[in-house]
Amino acid sequence: MRILVVEDEELLADGIVEALRIEAYAADLARDGSSAEELKFMNTYDLVILDWTIPPPTGIDLLRAWRDAGDTTPILMLTGRSDVQDRIVGLDTGADDYLNKPFSLPELLARVRSLLRRREKPLQSTLKADDVEMDRARRVVTISGNVVEVPPKEFALLEYLMNRQDEVVTRTELIEHVWDESFDSMSNPVDVIVYRLRKKVDGGRPRRLLHTKKGVGYVLASQRT
Repeated sequence: MRILVVEDEELLADGIVEALRIEAYAADLARDGSSAEELKFMNTYDLVILDWTIPPPTGIDLLRAWRDAGDTTPILMLTGRSDVQDRIVGLDTGADDYLNKPFSLPELLARVRSLLRRREKPLQSTLKADDVEMDRARRVVTISGNVVEVPPKEFALLEYLMNRQDEVVTRTELIEHVWDESFDSMSNPVDVIVYRLRKKVDGGRPRRLLHTKKGVGYVLASQRT
């Protein structure tokens, strides 16, 4: 899942981005409204964490503009404002959730998971494809009942494919949802991660789950074929 963090407090912003990446989310950071507008226009995000009082356009201005344009991306609003009326304004403008500063990172991550579960196509806490099971909450993957070590980027890619079982997923979609702005097209990271993941998911098994559609992308089947 790819998340846009819009926050101008440097330490807080860096802490949020690091926490998200540890949890296998791809995270982009904008420190002002103009940068946020540009990133939101260029990329597809599954969720936005948006601070109210960033350099203009402010968070509430961005929220209003996005909702007026019909953008339904889940938005978690951050603010140091404690007044109830401010929270009402934020929610009425279109924020999906509201978090007052200071807050704990575990609480923010819980809010993120909650918002992602509420999407039009909610994320299930447990995913299964044949003998491969993923526990998203515990970040555990098992194959034929055995726990398999899956680093964050492999976990994120497998998670996206398992949410799209039996569908062709293009390389572009994977780049947009699994990688952030640090994506290096020269190093061909998608194919490298898919190769590593295939060795774990399929290995020497006669029937495979992860298939390549040449020139198009990849398919994670719900049953081995």
